[in-house]
Amino acid sequence: MFTPMILDFCKRRRLYDIPNERKVHKNATPRMGGITFLPSMLTAFAAILVILSITEEDTVSINLWSFGFLCGLVLIYATGIVDDLIGLGAKTKFTIQIITGFLFPLAGLYINNFYGLFGIHEIPYYIGFPLTIFLIVTIDNAINLIDGIDGLATCLSLLALAGFMLYFLHYEVFLNTYCILAAGMMGVLVAFGYFNIFGKPEINTKIFMGDSGSLSLGYILGFFAVKCAMDNTAVWPTRQEAIIVPLTLLFIPLADVVRVTLHRMRHHQPLFNADKNHIHHKLMRAGLSQHQALISILLLAVCYIVLNYLLFSVLPQTVIVIIDIALYCVVNYFINLKIRHAT
Repeated sequence: MFTPMILDFCKRRRLYDIPNERKVHKNATPRMGGITFLPSMLTAFAAILVILSITEEDTVSINLWSFGFLCGLVLIYATGIVDDLIGLGAKTKFTIQIITGFLFPLAGLYINNFYGLFGIHEIPYYIGFPLTIFLIVTIDNAINLIDGIDGLATCLSLLALAGFMLYFLHYEVFLNTYCILAAGMMGVLVAFGYFNIFGKPEINTKIFMGDSGSLSLGYILGFFAVKCAMDNTAVWPTRQEAIIVPLTLLFIPLADVVRVTLHRMRHHQPLFNADKNHIHHKLMRAGLSQHQALISILLLAVCYIVLNYLLFSVLPQTVIVIIDIALYCVVNYFINLKIRHAT
């Protein structure tokens, strides 16, 4: 319901994402699809609250963590809207991401255990505080930067949200609040994905999520990642897989942003400058279409989930992460070979 309204608004105001040399699309396309994300998710959440209050089968509580999350989400969402409307500098957005990242450790939500990954176990607050902010900013930027072809950020986020929701359901914790939020956002993404992947600019049915969508998605996924990783025995038992689960669900966007950052540092390029060196760009240079690149990356993400699930019971977490990184390097090596042959 919301997306066609946004399409008409963008058409009247001529709010388009204009093609240039670093972008994949060829037609001017509305870029404010993400403005529907937060209202739609909260509408779904409110609807469930009403149903629960009528049936009195369960209750939903909002604690300090949740309040901090909602405040940060509103701020990052508003930042994305302003960026989509008039544009914001990368450093400005980066500063706001850091500010919103502060809200989690200030509310007592932070990375406090590595569960033996790289030989690290419990982490003190003074280390977990900046580490949590770094993780939130990294995940937020990872989702924002991988939003380069139709459906990629949408589908990778759908996969991660489904994983977090099922994980919370498995332990029967956060059964209402966070599972409802995850399910609501999944519904939003399914509806948006229809317009983003199958829409046509010629008849004004295609739209991009813009920064209002990608920044909000990244912030939500960052929150779920920290929530999953934190060792809090008052809520759920200490879980040895707590750190590997978010790493697995978000591995593709995280690996991509790390690789691109290292590439820019190696070639003395500004870290905040946009380029066409992301994995989807490389796959398209290797000869794949947008949809083929999308399917290839999604299959790779699913392979990581299946592989890590199978390996977790037989190998230490550190070895699994090393295997993941090595596999990603091998995949990129063969993509580079294909690009050389294509050119």
